Amino acid sequence: MAQISKYTNEQVEALVDDLLATLEKHQAPVDLSMMCLGNALSHLLNTRVNKETRVQLAEQIGQILISSTKS
Repeated sequence: MAQISKYTNEQVEALVDDLLATLEKHQAPVDLSMMCLGNALSHLLNTRVNKETRVQLAEQIGQILISSTKS
């Protein structure tokens, strides 16, 4: 079931484009790119999400990632 976001597609796409452009600028291979994005995600979870909900949110993100890669 699709979720309704409080952010516009344009906001999301602009930020994703900037993130991908940075990885491309540094010519980061796929494994390094995924490692850096994972580290950034862990940092956000640990510094901006309260301790009580971190694991639950991380699990939800993992499930979303798995779902988005199935064809």
